[in-house]
Amino acid sequence: MQRWRGLDEIPADWGRCVLTIGVFDGMHRGHMQLISRAVESAAARGVPSVLMTFDPHPMEVVRPGSHPAQLTTLSRRAELAEQLGLDVFCVMPFTTDFMKLTPGRYVHDLLVERLHVLEVVVGTNFTFGKKATGTIETMEDMGHTFGFEVEGVKLLEEHAVTFSSTYIRSCVDAGDVQAAAEALGRPHRVEGVVVHGDGRGRALGFPTANVAPPMHAAIPADGVYAGWFTVLGPGPTIGEVTAGERAKAAISIGTNPTFSGRTRTVEAFVLEGEADLYGQHVAVDFVEHLRGMEKFDSVDDLIVAMGRDAEKARAVLSASGS
Repeated sequence: MQRWRGLDEIPADWGRCVLTIGVFDGMHRGHMQLISRAVESAAARGVPSVLMTFDPHPMEVVRPGSHPAQLTTLSRRAELAEQLGLDVFCVMPFTTDFMKLTPGRYVHDLLVERLHVLEVVVGTNFTFGKKATGTIETMEDMGHTFGFEVEGVKLLEEHAVTFSSTYIRSCVDAGDVQAAAEALGRPHRVEGVVVHGDGRGRALGFPTANVAPPMHAAIPADGVYAGWFTVLGPGPTIGEVTAGERAKAAISIGTNPTFSGRTRTVEAFVLEGEADLYGQHVAVDFVEHLRGMEKFDSVDDLIVAMGRDAEKARAVLSASGS
């Protein structure tokens, strides 16, 4: 899969393509359905499939300071899109000038003149252009003018719930990681770099990896979770699990109230071994909420609870396998 940063990386001999457009934060089951449809159509037409997304999130430019919690990093979105067979992952820098493009300019300058679209596949709620005044009907009218087709894909619904990034953020924020996973089609993931903490976990017999997530990351509600821990880049082994493979973990999110902590942290206790993880890029995938964050009367009570957490996490993950 090719990865473009803007349209200046389009090859000189670029032909026509099938395009899907959106922020795709979450890469949830609805997004997957949309991308799969574009990939299928492109294959049938014998042309490349292209996904266009944006960085930073458009809301950060339209209303600075309103960036929603980020469900997936750009690199994770690209990885998931590639698994669906996408040919090109294009990240458009979302700037104030881009924001001011009228729907007409948006279609003519980007889709027709640069990408030579043969078909555009978007959700039925898709909007584009200055002040989001362009709709799927606008796109269809322009398609008739410029010679491309438009397919609107209905939003995915189950159990009277429409799967959307907003819905998934609300699930994550509430700590309902199982509902989030149902909508995502996989556990919610938080990535980050392992940094030095206060070393208290090691002193208590439960050495943890203190994961520093990127700005705006969607962090589940305070509490303890069962989940998977993965070293993403080249790195050490974790017991018998090598970098790139996942390990069972109990994950704590909160401020360590027993010690009157003030800084909210994401700490993972890997159940299958220990390694020097400092500086490693890692991921934690949240499978099940085990309990809320508690302030214990004594350190001994905390140690007992942490032992129970580890055993519960081991049982949950052994049973789930996903």
